[in-house]
Amino acid sequence: MTGLTDNAKILLDLEPVAADALDAHLANSTDWYPHQYIPWSQGLDYEGVINGRPWEAADQRLNAASRDGLLYSLLAEENLPSYHRVIANGFSIDGAWGTWVHRWTVEESRHSTALRDYLIVTRAIDPVVLEDNRAAHVQHGYEADYDGDVLASLVYVTLQELGTRVAYQGIRRLCNEPACDALLNRIAHDENCHMLFYRAVLQAAMRIDPDRTLQGIAKVMANFRPPGHAIPGYARFATSMARSGIYSPSIHHDHVLVPLTRTLRALDTTGLTGTGRQAQERIAVLLDASAHRARRYAELSADIRSSTT
Repeated sequence: MTGLTDNAKILLDLEPVAADALDAHLANSTDWYPHQYIPWSQGLDYEGVINGRPWEAADQRLNAASRDGLLYSLLAEENLPSYHRVIANGFSIDGAWGTWVHRWTVEESRHSTALRDYLIVTRAIDPVVLEDNRAAHVQHGYEADYDGDVLASLVYVTLQELGTRVAYQGIRRLCNEPACDALLNRIAHDENCHMLFYRAVLQAAMRIDPDRTLQGIAKVMANFRPPGHAIPGYARFATSMARSGIYSPSIHHDHVLVPLTRTLRALDTTGLTGTGRQAQERIAVLLDASAHRARRYAELSADIRSSTT
């Protein structure tokens, strides 16, 4: 093992766990086909070479909150080439890690395919605006905030997959449209399976190197941001999704941070060095700060609702 960097060593140590988690994922996952979830009969030709009808705002049937959530989600999903590069570089494309990276990419690609087809066929959004925003986001690329830190990267992807599942479930509650409901249920299931893979590996990391893993948890909790933070109009999307209950500070705290830190036993793991205990204390402070933001957001939201009724 001499000559290995800390990151290379932890990846090697975790590879048997990754292999087992991959086997479990493949045993429980089911391939699905995006075209089966799209109400093609609702489609009409668009303007252009086939002389269809241009998109009009009156074509929209989905409520605004669901539409914002779906558009943000699609734009985030369509930056998959950059995400693939980042996780391939971070976790390697060798052995079980490489098999996972490629399988994950196959499954994630279905999400953008199906979401785009659904939104275009149902005329839920302006296709010109969608394409312009997609081009801007993909050309911006994506760089990981935790490049060079395998354990922080594992924490991030675990939190992100869980948060994405929660967001899709939130959109599903609002959409009130059968095909959209079925599609979002399918995608949320995938995101949950991806979270389970990463969480299993992260739990092993807590057993192998709890001090560094706790440091990674603290690092990510301190400045977590979703991969779609560079999407054009991100601030507006984030505000819309928070107000509609798709994804808010309260949801992030109650349904993402708290469940994951409890599962990892981040606050009650023992046998730590001073570095690990400091990270543990930092996590407790960050959870308290998150809880305060969640309460404050809930109070402000209640005040706004009461003032508009």
